This record gives sequence, C-alpha cells and structure tokens, in this order.
Amino acid sequence: MFTRPRAALVLLLALVFVAYLAAGEEESTVSPASTEPASTEPADFPRGEARDFGPPPAVSEGPLSAEVVDAIDILFDEPQDGLLLLDESGAVRSLGSSGDARLGWVLSDLLRITRDPGNAAFLASSASELLGPEFSAFSAWGEVTDHLIAWDTPAPPDYIDIKRNVLTSIVPDWEPFFDPDSDIDWRYISWGGVRIDDRPFDTTDDPCSCIPAADNPEVTSAEEATWLDDDAVVFGVEIDGESRAYPRRIMEVREMVNDTLGGRDFGMPYCTLCGSAQVWFTDDLPDGLERPVLRTSGLLMRSNKVMFDLNTFSIFDAFLGSAQTGPLAELGIQLNQHSVVTSTWADWREAHPKTTVLIEDLALGRDPDLRNTRDADGPVFPIGDVDPRLAVQEDVLGVLTADGSPLAFHVASAQTALERGETIDVDGISVIADGGGVRAVDATGADVGGHQAFWFAWSQFYPETTLWPNVS
Repeated sequence: MFTRPRAALVLLLALVFVAYLAAGEEESTVSPASTEPASTEPADFPRGEARDFGPPPAVSEGPLSAEVVDAIDILFDEPQDGLLLLDESGAVRSLGSSGDARLGWVLSDLLRITRDPGNAAFLASSASELLGPEFSAFSAWGEVTDHLIAWDTPAPPDYIDIKRNVLTSIVPDWEPFFDPDSDIDWRYISWGGVRIDDRPFDTTDDPCSCIPAADNPEVTSAEEATWLDDDAVVFGVEIDGESRAYPRRIMEVREMVNDTLGGRDFGMPYCTLCGSAQVWFTDDLPDGLERPVLRTSGLLMRSNKVMFDLNTFSIFDAFLGSAQTGPLAELGIQLNQHSVVTSTWADWREAHPKTTVLIEDLALGRDPDLRNTRDADGPVFPIGDVDPRLAVQEDVLGVLTADGSPLAFHVASAQTALERGETIDVDGISVIADGGGVRAVDATGADVGGHQAFWFAWSQFYPETTLWPNVS
C-alpha cells in the first residue's frame, strides 16, 4: 500500500532544500564528606505548566476506507504544478472529512514539508475539520503534531509506508532506515531540516550539506587553548585518568564526535534541542562487530536528534543508546554510557590541569549560542504535553538506578546542596561535584553514566522518572 511513485513531492522538495541550506588524568573533585543529608524540601526553582489540549477526537479502528487509500495514493503520485496539492483532486478534503483521527498523522507529515502558504492554510483547515481545534496556518505543523502526541493518537495502518514516501522524497539515502521489524514509533520521527551526514569515517574535514560530525578531532593542551574564555561552557570527559574538554561552541556546530580517550572508543552526540551531551562507548560490542561510527541522520524523534551507525545504517536512539533499526537492532545492541560533566573552561581546567581540549578550528569559524537564542523559549519541535514538576528547560542530571528505574536530579539544587557540604544519595546513586559540574556515581564511587539534559527531554523519554528534590 502507498508505494506508487512520488513525483508530486520532487519539485517542491528541491525548492525546500534550497531554502534550508541557505539558513541552517586527574581524580575527580568530590564534595567534602558529610553526614548531613541534602534537604528534601521543595526548592525554589521554576515550575512548569501542563498544556491543555482539550478532549481527544474519537479514533477509528480497522483498515482505512477505500476512498482514503485512493486519496493517499493521489497525494503521493500526481504532480500538482509542483505545489503538492491545493487539492484540485479532493484528496486532502477526503482526509479532513473522513472522521478518522488517525489520518491526522498524514496531514501532519504534509504540513511538515510544504512551504506554500496556500497549501499550509488548506492543510491546517483540513486538520481542524478532522481533529476539532482551530489550527493556525502559520504554526499548524507544530500545533497539530503536539495535539496528536498529547492525545497518543494511533497511527493509521501501514503508516511506515506513508512515512517512507514523505521522508525519502526529501533524502533518498534514508531508505535503509525503514526496517519493518524496527522498534521505532514512526509517529515521533520528523525531519529536522537538514540532510544526512554519510561521509566515510575520518573524512570529516570534507565539506557537506549536513551537520558535520568530527572524527578523531585534533586537540591541544590547556595551556595552548588561549582562544577559549574562562567562562566558556565545556563538556568535560574523564576516562581512565585522561581528561578532555569539548567546548559547547564546537559541539553546537558539530553535534557529533567520534573520539578515543583513555584507550576507549566512543561516540559523543550533542543534541542542541535537548541540551544533552552524552558519551556512548563503541568499543565493547560482541566479537566480530565493527566499531560503530555515529553520525547525525537529519531526523528527530520528539525534538531529540536521531543518530545512526555509518557502517550498518542502524538507527540508534541518541537519548537511550539502543539500536532501533537495521543489523545492530536485530542483535539487540545497547551501547554503554559514560558521564559528561557540564562546566566552564576555568573550572574544568582547574580540576583537570592535564586536560586536553578540542582546537578552535573545529568550530568552522562559527560561534553560536543556540541555548540562549533559538532554544531559549522551550522546545523547538513538537513533543506533546509536558511534565509540570519543572520548567521545560531546567537542567537535570538523569541516571538509571541499578534496577533500571529512572532518576533525575535538579542540577541547580544539587549544586547548592553540595556547596553547603551536604550529601545527595537516592536509591544507591550519589551526586558529586566534579570540575565545576556534577555527575553521578554508585556506592563504590564508580561512574554510572548519567547525563545532563533539559527536563522536557528527560521526562518525555522517562515519564515515570523520580525527581530530586521530590516535588509534586
């Protein structure tokens, strides 16, 4: 079903791409031991607000009607003056008047790729007819998708085929991702506005029309890094006595590094949208498997970057480290995580004087600050409802306990408690100070691979997470 030619999308998407490409060593410092536990009183930090999406529409069950199947085939088949629709065929009207809320996902996908104001207005009107709320043509894709996610609206039958038709018309190289046996919920996959980075390993000095990863990045000593201001934010990593700083300025440009430190190979994605830098070891796979080379796909999952292995085209969930499609998913590959400390260059350098740091040239002449500009007002891409216990972009240190239960520590509260000499211990996990930031360890002091992220990101991937301090 839905596999007929996609000529209707080709001209439009060529124009879309033009628009988008024009735009787009030492031991850790631990807090002093104290018998005084950290206060569990609610801290004075920003709280969030749940969103009101209203009652969900009725959801149909079973196969799609023959009329709807024909309408979807028309949308992905017949050219309409290169504009995709303006619905001379009546296909969009058929979806909007179908009464089948599952088709809201099809309208959402079309809204994501159209850039014609007339098409957007018509699709928004059809979505309103189908789902109930009035959607603005200027923000319809985000609004429609937020409602569908919040309502947990089921996808229509054979939705993977619909999604394939839409996304591979943008980037044909995404075709291998569409594994029918994958664990991916395709409702949550969207285009991030950029192309795939599929350059061979260790060729990341070559230009690309993508978010350019950095393989084996060149580094210098701390003394040589005179270009880096003391208050610059860095992501610090210490493995087996070796330390390295990854300036946020560089990671906002690169978003992915494949590196080796302390004798360990790892991939380090940075999701600017989630405020999350992570380290995933890529050298502890079963015998016979080649080291994964992690790259940015150009796709998103609930406003979180989707990474993939260049060797097998297996998608990995960047937040969870698990293979979701392809050969590595069939083998059930789960990458192991190591802590990343978010700090300033001065604090990290003081705690780790032998640290190395990435060279300035890796920033490619750019100095973005997306956290305080583009991302300052909350999630850029749709995520549905939010957990109101914290404001969406409060920083939390997220970790899994020994039994796999998710646990989040409000970073500012933890830092305040540690500065007072208090201890923070929850379910066998302790938070300690390290180089101006915080990280999580177990009862033996061993690293447990926690990472810092915006609250909205951690809480949507782990909706049952415990939050410290405990607030309701």
